[in-house]
Amino acid sequence: MSRLAHAAAIAALALAAAPAGAWNNHALGTWPALTPMPELSALQPVQAESLSSFLAADGPGVAAVLAQEEAWARRNVPAYPPRPEALAFRAAGASGDALVARFVAATRINPQSRLALFLQLPPGGDPAGRPTLPASAVTTFEHSESSRLDTFVALREGEPVPVIDVIASASDEPDYGLDIGLWSDNATRYGQVYGLGRQPFGNPAIAFSSQGPMHMGFFHEPAIVYAAAPFLRRTFPEYRVHLWQSLAARAFRGGHPYWGWRFAGWALHYVQDLTQPYHARVLPGAGTLRMMWIDALDVAGLHGPKDRVIVFVTNRHLALENYQLHWLHDALSRRNANDAALKALRGSAGEGAAPFRDGSLRQTISRESYDAADGIDAVLVAALPPRYTSDPSYVFGVTEPDIDLYALLAKSDPSARATLERAMLPLLEHFGTHSRSFIRAVLQNSR
Repeated sequence: MSRLAHAAAIAALALAAAPAGAWNNHALGTWPALTPMPELSALQPVQAESLSSFLAADGPGVAAVLAQEEAWARRNVPAYPPRPEALAFRAAGASGDALVARFVAATRINPQSRLALFLQLPPGGDPAGRPTLPASAVTTFEHSESSRLDTFVALREGEPVPVIDVIASASDEPDYGLDIGLWSDNATRYGQVYGLGRQPFGNPAIAFSSQGPMHMGFFHEPAIVYAAAPFLRRTFPEYRVHLWQSLAARAFRGGHPYWGWRFAGWALHYVQDLTQPYHARVLPGAGTLRMMWIDALDVAGLHGPKDRVIVFVTNRHLALENYQLHWLHDALSRRNANDAALKALRGSAGEGAAPFRDGSLRQTISRESYDAADGIDAVLVAALPPRYTSDPSYVFGVTEPDIDLYALLAKSDPSARATLERAMLPLLEHFGTHSRSFIRAVLQNSR
């Protein structure tokens, strides 16, 4: 194996250890990002509808869209693993759970996905008499940092629901297990038949790691890195965005606006994921030359630098998301419209975001995040106490399971807090700008 290939293997190890989630609780960012859109707030509430009802009403239309999507992905998504023909969606002869199971197989999502009728409430939101749901009713994950702060409520079939609440709730849903266990080496029955092949990177034995290749987009690494590590090209957020976006358009055309907006929220999730720098760059803060130097030491028997870089990148990734989660949750809980994070997410009245197109995820959104990666990595190191970013013995989220960096910096180092927040604001602006651009594209296609 060449030295660069060894270095690429280090990157793969870092990806194996890194979390597969991007922003922590997308709904917290989606509400303020979409609130300024008058074209959205003018829409009437939509009637909640179960997935089985939607599929029963428009099975042939869904089948046609999924066939078109398969052809599109084969033409347009590099390294796309074709869906086996046996999984093609067919509505005839099935109803209820069996019909949903066919849809799940055709879209290659986790069969254990809850797909419940639910809403996530904003912090302090009023359930309006709706029964609350345990996290286990909406997510396959038993515990998560975000779920300790979330409130979920059940919806009834036919109940009117504000469009923005449908989108915001759905925008967090792909992190509830939709993309878990899909690969042939994930020790799942469905992973054996989905035809996606082996998990490109990460640890296939760790459930949350398995969603990474659908939620990350490594489109801008140096050519020499791809030559040594071709597995880095096997990232598929474009596939997911286009799939759910096209199903949203079909649902609108067929008179099923609830599923139009819920599918739109699913697609929006992957767009928002690519505004997170640690999802667009393999090793922020460690360039190719440094990777090669670390590898040279590793080959010589000095394994410490490799082990440290893996821990450091993972902890910084998680630290950024931890701060974002608690910052947004605090601002929304206090209903502080002037909070800098909420203002960044809302953007400016005269913003001129480019319309979202098929190439936006690769050409624009991930490029911005890739370019910002080294900078935010350096700020995290400078602003946070070293144990959270540069201590090889510290495992973020495990050493201190309930850590709240937002509260910690507020008490201990207001200056560092201000520095970190200034660096995060452009990332939140991108989150908001691209969220609105995408939803405008959905509105355009819904007519």
